[in-house]
Amino acid sequence: MSGARNTPLLVAGVVLGAALLVFLNVAALGTSRPWLQMLDVFVDLLVLACAAGYAVRRALRDEPRAESIRAALDESEAQLAGIVDSAMDAIITVDAAQRIVLFNRAAETMFGCARRDAIGDRLDRFIPSRFRDTHRSHIERFGATGGTRRRMGENLVLWALRADGTEFPIEASISQAGEPDKRLFTVILRDTTQRKAAEDALRQQQAELRELSARVLEAREEEKTLIARELHDELGQLLTALKLDLDWLRARSAGEVAEKAAQMSVVLDRTVGSVRRISADLRPLMLDDLGLADAAAWLVEDFMQRSGTECKFERPGGDVLDGVERSVATTVYRALQESLTNVARHSGAAHAWVLLKLEDGAVRLEVEDDGRGMPPTAQISNRSLGLKGMRERVSYHGGTLEAGPAPRGGTRVKVRIPLHVETIGSQP
Repeated sequence: MSGARNTPLLVAGVVLGAALLVFLNVAALGTSRPWLQMLDVFVDLLVLACAAGYAVRRALRDEPRAESIRAALDESEAQLAGIVDSAMDAIITVDAAQRIVLFNRAAETMFGCARRDAIGDRLDRFIPSRFRDTHRSHIERFGATGGTRRRMGENLVLWALRADGTEFPIEASISQAGEPDKRLFTVILRDTTQRKAAEDALRQQQAELRELSARVLEAREEEKTLIARELHDELGQLLTALKLDLDWLRARSAGEVAEKAAQMSVVLDRTVGSVRRISADLRPLMLDDLGLADAAAWLVEDFMQRSGTECKFERPGGDVLDGVERSVATTVYRALQESLTNVARHSGAAHAWVLLKLEDGAVRLEVEDDGRGMPPTAQISNRSLGLKGMRERVSYHGGTLEAGPAPRGGTRVKVRIPLHVETIGSQP
């Protein structure tokens, strides 16, 4: 009890000593503050020390008041424990040695472990063995940073270990409090098993839909190729034979018959041109016969003749693109075709630039114009099926498609498709 009686004197002495030290230091520095004001400061500190000593002494003398304070503290601790236990997320607090000092009810349910068995044990028991060293070093680095809180495992899937040995995915955040030698780390965890299962199922469905879409596109390309060859070979040959016969008839006719035959010959020439154009739009045979670069050059030339837009085409030299897989070459060709169609229909451009090259193991295509540009909502519009179709084709081959404003003020479409990679649809 004598120690309790002396406590007020010790507190007053400490405060008084601090006040005297401040007073002497200020005087030694030769401050410009008048001595009267310095004396007022000293007196204020002395009064504060006396008041502190009196308050402590009174608190120690007033036993009933001390009991009420202790009761209030006990009630607050009980309320805090109740709040922690009522939390739906698991809350675990560990000390500097990573031994568990708090384990709420949600943690008991999540890990299948009673609180009495968890308290005092190391946190490692709830972490898969392959992650324990990494987790331990993560907490140590976090403690050294001095930060108060942080989310754990950004952009990663964290895994925890139940008492029965089963692993499950979690998301967690960590916070720290206390002095360096008595620091406590609190981890708040949430079981994401159901969410991860739903995300995995959604990704699987997206992969299946992408594969189905790719198969439909492949089937359409095969049908277009078949129709294009029928038009080019069968109908083209028949029209050519008909034109030869008509020329023979016109050469042996005179008057109105010869004039009518000449008119029919003109219509027939236009028909042959239309058949060739339709055949090329369906499937340019030169894409299979001559390769991607030559087919792209023909497409750019045809675009300039139809639209009147001046277009500069930059292509690789030699036959570096001849070894590109047929499906990839078709995807690049269709992306170029759709891009040039959009330039002709929507941009109002006077100039366009096309770049096709093989770079870093990937086919790179860029189409740029100096037109009015793409509206901000064009990329997300439900009507922009051409852009969505291109992006779906490209992503199936593991590539990317970007459409946005161009440096020259119009629109730029950038396509990149890596070579010799497995498509998404072929993944297990």
